[in-house]
Amino acid sequence: MTARRIRLVLIALCGLLILAWAVLTVVTRDPWPTNDGLTVLVTGLIAAVGLVIVDKQPRNAVGWLLVATAVVGLVDSVDRLYLVLDYRRHDGSLPLGKAAVAWRGGVALLPFLIAFPAVLLFPDGRIPSRRWKQALGVYVVLGIIFSLLQFSGEAVNVPDRASIDIRGNVPDTNPGTVAGAAWFAVPFFLAFWLASVGHQVRSFRRAEGERRAQLKWLAAGSALAIAGAVGIVTLGDGHSTAARLTADLSMLAIAAFPLAIGIGILRYRLYEIDRLISRTITYALVTGTLIGLFAALVVLLTDVLPFSSPVGVAASTLAAAALFNPLRRRVQKAIDRRFNRARYDAVATVEAFAQQLRNAVDLDTVEAGLRDAVGRAVEPAHLTVWLRAAP
Repeated sequence: MTARRIRLVLIALCGLLILAWAVLTVVTRDPWPTNDGLTVLVTGLIAAVGLVIVDKQPRNAVGWLLVATAVVGLVDSVDRLYLVLDYRRHDGSLPLGKAAVAWRGGVALLPFLIAFPAVLLFPDGRIPSRRWKQALGVYVVLGIIFSLLQFSGEAVNVPDRASIDIRGNVPDTNPGTVAGAAWFAVPFFLAFWLASVGHQVRSFRRAEGERRAQLKWLAAGSALAIAGAVGIVTLGDGHSTAARLTADLSMLAIAAFPLAIGIGILRYRLYEIDRLISRTITYALVTGTLIGLFAALVVLLTDVLPFSSPVGVAASTLAAAALFNPLRRRVQKAIDRRFNRARYDAVATVEAFAQQLRNAVDLDTVEAGLRDAVGRAVEPAHLTVWLRAAP
């Protein structure tokens, strides 16, 4: 089967799984098992990025890993909804219920086992060295053994009546000794993942230009995805509106990982990473500061000073709004100095040239200053100054 046919099969498979998710969501009338559909949105994005990479660079293993991760994630989303439909709506009377329970219990680390080697293989899909090839071989073998033990252990220990929670999980399933024995490989998986991150950190310190920008995208996307995963695990249990909102926002943060990989490999708007990082940090700091200031002013005006609550809230809102732009400019300048040096240096160069113009009277001096300022600010490949003759 050619690579083109494989891509078509994968596209059709992902489409069928998304269609099955949509049907089950309508039937169960409960989108929460898939984080209000955001899990499928993110998984579909992973599939789309992987398929684009496979189309542009079929020899790049990163694209195939992303597609495989997406397929497993889509199957898991459909499985969650089927469990809710079977055990929470039909009391476990539907067919294949036990198989669905075994999948939920056995899938465990499978998406992570498939996806995380992409960090090591980024951006060209090649194994860095012979030692890494050996380590990756051991990783693949242990991953297969781990998954087989997990699925087989869960399959022989499926309870007659599973207790399915609102997320489609199986909290009461007893994995037994077979599935439990599989966890001997987890320390190796963790060591492999950390070593892969360490390899990319060392590569970043040696890299320059385009390769350095690619690794910046990988680092930024990975950081947001890790933050999202932590948010889902610790706060997104879904038993309250705040927890549900946290889980939804965390799921959106995970989408940064495939997007960053796609941009890094395809080199699309590659050099905008510094600007995105500086803007993200700036608005996060400004928002946090203004929220804290707003709360402090409300407490001061309503509890300490003799103002009514509506007046205190209105005054605090006006004060926070008035401070937004001045605070944003100051914070932006400080953050650009650290994370967006290209923009900061360009602005500084233009300001210095403007200061020089105030005292310049010689045309040749102005032209030389203009060439220098433009060259350092935007670094053009060619620069020509054309002066129109006086009438």
